[in-house]
Amino acid sequence: MSRKKILLVDDSNTVLMMHRMVLHGLNHELLFARDGCEAVEKAVAEKPDLIFMDVMMPKKTGLDACRELRTHEEFAKTPILLVTTRGEPQNVEAGFEAGCTEYVTKPFDSAQILSKVRHYLGD
Repeated sequence: MSRKKILLVDDSNTVLMMHRMVLHGLNHELLFARDGCEAVEKAVAEKPDLIFMDVMMPKKTGLDACRELRTHEEFAKTPILLVTTRGEPQNVEAGFEAGCTEYVTKPFDSAQILSKVRHYLGD
């Protein structure tokens, strides 16, 4: 059985490192992207099973990347979790309008991220 793939998208090295530390013990392949453009390219190439994506990034926002991924039939059901500091109601609404599965506000804790992975990937 092949390992499930998790795509982690953030322009912050610190956030990517935190994700890596939280998820390192799981038997999943971790993929990384630094902006929305790279996220779409990497997702199309690698077909991740779960995506954690920042909203405010250079080149293309997480909202735009989410919207674009949802136009591909193969990503219609892929869980996309937007992870951002922008927790205001209008931002949450914009996230769901863009097609996100869940909207998680930073700072996140490791138990929260692990429970999301278990929920969506079943482990």
